[in-house]
Amino acid sequence: MSDNESHSSMHRVVIVGGGTAGWLAAGILAAKLSANHTVTLIESPNIPSLGVGEGSWPSLRDTLLDIGISETEFLTLCHGAFKQGSSFVNWRKGGHCYYHPFTVPTGYNELDIYTCWKSIAPNTSYEDVFSLQAAMCAAGKAPKQIATPDYAHVLNYGYHFDATKFAELLKNHCVDKLNVAHVVGHVDSVHSHQNGDIESVSTKDGKKIVGDLFIDCSGHSGLLINKHFAIPWIPVKRTMLNDRAVALQVPYSNEDAEIKSTTVATAQTCGWTWDIALQHRRGVGLVYSSQFTDEDQAKQVLIDYVRERYPSAQDAELSFRTLSFEPGYRSQFWVKNCLSLGMSSGFVEPLEASAIAMVELGLRMLCEAFPQNKAHMEIVSKRYNSRFAYRWQRVIDFLKLHYALSDREEPYWLAQRDKASIPDSLAELLELWKYQSPSRLDLIENEEIFPSASYQYVLYGMGFSSSTSPLRPNEEHKRKAVHIRETLQQTKNAYLQGLPSNRVLLNDIAKRYSNEKQHVPSHAQREKNEHASASSCNDTKNTSDKKDTSYDRIGFR
Repeated sequence: MSDNESHSSMHRVVIVGGGTAGWLAAGILAAKLSANHTVTLIESPNIPSLGVGEGSWPSLRDTLLDIGISETEFLTLCHGAFKQGSSFVNWRKGGHCYYHPFTVPTGYNELDIYTCWKSIAPNTSYEDVFSLQAAMCAAGKAPKQIATPDYAHVLNYGYHFDATKFAELLKNHCVDKLNVAHVVGHVDSVHSHQNGDIESVSTKDGKKIVGDLFIDCSGHSGLLINKHFAIPWIPVKRTMLNDRAVALQVPYSNEDAEIKSTTVATAQTCGWTWDIALQHRRGVGLVYSSQFTDEDQAKQVLIDYVRERYPSAQDAELSFRTLSFEPGYRSQFWVKNCLSLGMSSGFVEPLEASAIAMVELGLRMLCEAFPQNKAHMEIVSKRYNSRFAYRWQRVIDFLKLHYALSDREEPYWLAQRDKASIPDSLAELLELWKYQSPSRLDLIENEEIFPSASYQYVLYGMGFSSSTSPLRPNEEHKRKAVHIRETLQQTKNAYLQGLPSNRVLLNDIAKRYSNEKQHVPSHAQREKNEHASASSCNDTKNTSDKKDTSYDRIGFR
């Protein structure tokens, strides 16, 4: 590379592919980069959004705030609802159920939470000992009030949303307010510099788009990372057995139906079903392995699930969507001047909704070290590839943990916990955790994709047992733990009285959006309403113009 090449500027960003990943990339980059930079997104008119993934982590609140979209607008236009975590049904025998909430147990960073749990409340489920979120989810409570500002919270939350509507909202915002250039066309050729970097791409109708940095958001096809650069896909089918999904959109029987604020993951004989509640419908699907079930059988399992839980749903209203995928990730994510994001970069399965979070993490790292020239990019891309290889391995470990702890005896579940299918890294941690509970010392990256608290929720929710510490009991810690429990009980009563249901709050937000569009009510009246409502539940964690620092930037804090 010549000196001129190594120091040439990186001002023109070209994104190939739309959907959630593409438009999130466009929104974040257009909002954060200086006025000297341009962002162009090329979107094929022939490839519709999959519209299957409809769950996010709390990190999406920061992302939307960065892009400049109001929460009220997002929830209303995307039929969004609040997600406070995941609940798991029948992953062990005997009607077993537990929660993985988005709020870390109170005192987690100060106390040995596991030892305190076993000492003072061994007969209480782990998720309920030092956290109120699972109980609020069970009671159908929203994570905030109508007076709580956009993106602020009483209980930590992400979202459920209509993915197609979300991509439309992002597109309109990016084009209308962030000056993103939108090119509609199918990319059919890629042109390279002599040094191997991409110089430009052309569409079928003859448009040529020149760029300095290209971002591949073209999904499984990987138009740039795969078809141009031929970067290998690392399959993980030996560990992550699922490779198929079928999905349905199930309407509510009435407009007042309950909106649950967890993704309900229910184990089935051949896989697991997701159940996601939006404002206007439910998104329900089955993830399974083609080794154990064919598509017709999978559809029947899903129909049986819907008929059992939602008997009012009519078969004529239900239309299947199918998805096949090869679980895995790229051997490199950033090659030359091409960064892959979304499914072109990697995909394992929908469990724990890590797909959008990995896009957000990729964009965050890109923005925090946006290459100023090609010499800079060589260093940044090397660091990016190392970091994200680690992160994909941790995603696989965490998702496999759910299967490895099951005691179900169907062939599918026996295969899921076969020792040969469990990564050595996870097997070692499981052996370690027989003697001590998970801690930050086990997961040492500064931004772990899943922190140790998440491992504890799954481990102890699934009935795993660790030895208690051989150290002398810390009586001060025990007293503090008892005090936390007593304080949480008082707070629980206030939350039960002060927090509305999800349906009520979302209806109120929709009304507010409609009023705002009509410039009603007045600013003074809104201030009066907010002041009156805030008195009943006044521990909101942040304000709408400031990012939340009470959890890490990944979301599980």
